[in-house]
Amino acid sequence: MLSTEEKARYARHFSLSQVGLEGQEKLKASSVLCIGAGGLGSPAILYLAAAGVGKIGIVDADAVEVSNLQRQILHGQANLGQSKLDSAELRIRDTNPHVEVVKYPENFTSQNALEIAKDYDVIIDGTDNFPTRYLSNDVSVMLKKPNVYASIFRFEGQLSVFAPHLGGPCYRCMLPQPPDPGTVPSCAEAGVLGVLPGIIGSLQAMEAIKLILGTGEPPLGKLLHYDALQTQFREFKLKRDPECALCGEHPTITKLIDYENFCGMNTPPPNNPAEISVTELQQKLSNNFEGIFLDVRETWEYDVANIPGARLVPLATFPSIIPELKAQGLDQEIIIHCKSGVRSDRACEFLRGEGFTHAINVAGGIDAWLKLP
Repeated sequence: MLSTEEKARYARHFSLSQVGLEGQEKLKASSVLCIGAGGLGSPAILYLAAAGVGKIGIVDADAVEVSNLQRQILHGQANLGQSKLDSAELRIRDTNPHVEVVKYPENFTSQNALEIAKDYDVIIDGTDNFPTRYLSNDVSVMLKKPNVYASIFRFEGQLSVFAPHLGGPCYRCMLPQPPDPGTVPSCAEAGVLGVLPGIIGSLQAMEAIKLILGTGEPPLGKLLHYDALQTQFREFKLKRDPECALCGEHPTITKLIDYENFCGMNTPPPNNPAEISVTELQQKLSNNFEGIFLDVRETWEYDVANIPGARLVPLATFPSIIPELKAQGLDQEIIIHCKSGVRSDRACEFLRGEGFTHAINVAGGIDAWLKLP
């Protein structure tokens, strides 16, 4: 039952035949799990709370950083250094004190995902990495929960609802295998316009609310693509794959797996002879390193922060310097770094394929370098 204050709060819903008092009570009795309280999670969570969803669970292990504030509207200047969960709870309670907030201050993993998600009606995937996207999809399919999926990249976003139990495909039907590590840059590497996740995350909230109310048509079997620069929405059809390893006729995935391994993101062993730590790099540079030191990030990343002495050669243009490097000898020591070590590892692999014998990757990249004492 709604209180007098709640009836006043949700008055604009009551004149909608698709909502009304009965629909508002459905919202109050519902629960939504949001994986991530970042760019996508922020608007989704805020609008779910404002709409009167009774219980909102949030999974996030991060703290608020200043670089978040350009797009993550759950958080503000006063929340810097605070856990995103605590920051989100304060913002939700200010928006709607009638909402129950359940906080999970941990990463969403194969070990905890089923237990966390089992009691929620809808799952919203607000993540930005492939291992967690596959995990949230698999959990949703196994628990027969709709998975409201979205992703963003620079000026573009996409949205779908994956729910085989409602007749649609799952994420694996669209993308059976993840892309190779490093081939798809993260938002931190590629950039994203701050308002974009606001648009796409709001659409996620809308789809979750429609599912709860049982009104309208969720985008089952559809992938909605939004191009902000062209102000254009396009729709692509997705088909359920009868051969899908998860939701197909003869599934081979019947329990949660190692998603980091599945996505090829396991950390190389520390004794890798073609890899050095940032501490070893620091020692080499302080001892007047005479080899070649390259940075394969983008120009804008270099302008934000760089390691003195590194020559910028963005990975996309990397093949163009091979003749120059070969002229200096295939046995020349070449050290390469990027943001975290993924793109530079690819560059080293490329060099070894060209016959270079001393191509060395910097483990952890400039992210690890900036943490040096």
